[in-house]
This record gives sequence, C-alpha cells and structure tokens, in this order.
Amino acid sequence: MDSPKVSRAIALGFFDGVHIGHGVLLRRTAEAAARNGARPCALTFDSHPEARILDHAIPLLCTIEDRADLIRRLYGMEEVIFAHFDDALMHMPWRDFLQELLINRFHAAHVVAGYDFHFGYRGEGNAALLSDACAQAGVGCDIIPRVELSGITVSSTYIRKLVAQGDIERARLFLGHPHALSGFVGHGRKLASSWNVPTINFPLPAGIQSPAKGVYASTASWGDNCLYPAVTNIGTRPTVSCGADIMVETHILGFEGDLYGRRIRLELHKFLRPESRFHTYEELARQIELDIREARAFHQLADEI
Repeated sequence: MDSPKVSRAIALGFFDGVHIGHGVLLRRTAEAAARNGARPCALTFDSHPEARILDHAIPLLCTIEDRADLIRRLYGMEEVIFAHFDDALMHMPWRDFLQELLINRFHAAHVVAGYDFHFGYRGEGNAALLSDACAQAGVGCDIIPRVELSGITVSSTYIRKLVAQGDIERARLFLGHPHALSGFVGHGRKLASSWNVPTINFPLPAGIQSPAKGVYASTASWGDNCLYPAVTNIGTRPTVSCGADIMVETHILGFEGDLYGRRIRLELHKFLRPESRFHTYEELARQIELDIREARAFHQLADEI
C-alpha cells in the first residue's frame, strides 16, 4: 500500500457495482483533482468490511477486476487503490485512518465520501467527523448527499436484489450501465457445438451475486472491448448436468473463433426466460434456437433505437 509522494484527490468507498450514486462521488473527485492539480483516485477495500465485521458473506455485484475497470473507464480515475481489510485496518482508530493512511501515506489533498461513509474502529468515524478533521488538517473535503432515483435511495444492496430477481433492465437504471459478469473461458461438454451453437463457458465467480437463473440477451467483449451480440444462460444446466455449481454459458451471435483461456466480459441486457429442465436434448435444442431468435430480435431492435 506504499505510494510515491504525489498529491491526490481521493474518493472513499467500497463501490460495489459502481452505481450512479458512486458516479456522483467519483465525478466530484475528478473535479477536485482538476482544481488542485492532483491525481484523481479511488481508495477502496479488497473485501467488504461488513462481511469481516459481521462475519457473514455478502454476495457482491462485481469482482475486484471489474470494479477497478468501471471506476477507471467510466469515471476517469487514474488510480484505484485496494486497501487490504485485515485486523489492523479494522481496528485502526478513525483519526489514524485519516492522518496515517490518507494524508501521510497517500498524500490526500482532497477527499470525497458519501453521507453514510463510516471508517475506523467500530465505524466510529463518519462523514461529519471526516469533514471537520479534514478542515483542521488543511485537506479539502466533499460529502455527497443521498442519491435517489424514483424516490428510492440508490444503493448496492437494492441493486443486488434487482439482479437476484432478474430485473436487469431496472438494475441498469440504478447502475448507470449494464450489469456485467466476467471470467476466463474454460472447456465445456461441447453439447451445444454438436447442434452448431458453440458456446463459451465459465463458472460464476466466487462471492458474486448470481443473477436470476435463466436466459438473457447479452453482449460479450474481450481484448479491444468491441461488443458482440450474444445470448447467455446462467444456471446449473439441469437438463445436461446434475451439479449445483452455477455456470455462465454464452453463444456469441455470428462469431467463429477460439476464445479458450480468454477473459470475457458479459453485459446482461434483458431477461428472456427462466431456466428450465427439458425431457430430451431435442427439446432443449429447439428452445435454444428460440432463445437465439429472441436475442437476435432484441439486438436488432436495440441497434435501431
């Protein structure tokens, strides 16, 4: 976590999903950096603080890699710092978090946090204390008020519920971008390939909130980030598998090529149908053709809008 001596404007938060509320905070950070001739950056944590403090798992909207990518790509942060949330950080007094970590180690010239940001031992540091202490230390500080959409507070918790329900289109409104999953393509059973419908497969990343099991109109990207229209099944594939592991299986429309071992980023755009068990492979193959047809129609309509 050591860092060269460079003045920084620092956005503080966990930023799961990097939703539109986080966007307000990150844009304010970029503005402060420009005013102060500082580097815009986000300081976040490698694991969810509440998961460690409360000792229970919190399924997240995105991996560390996707979180950093969204923060950089959408909001222009030049640096994303992942602090290791261990016992030392969990028990650090809030004043030390500000003085030792933000000011001494990362040379904060300006910090930006949300109205509900808590930090330090037992979460005793809050937005009001942060603002007062920054003023005393000669560090700029902005506190971002609650962000609402249609009367609902924008939060990662609310968006996780939408994703779990398969309400991807509403989740997109609160995220400000399509919900995405990423993983490294592995070898499947090649059953779909025998029907001339080749797919790429990867397991749902550990610790990530599973979208509702079913079929989605999606897009896929890798390498140069060009978006390819696709259709994605998320689930346990009950017709062909007896396992409980959730797999992400995608057919990229009109694409031919070898993607094994490549990191693929999928964006989910529309929930098409729930996952089903079919009595025969022939029934499954017919349904896959219908799914492809519906996904193709969705993408053609999206291109026309």
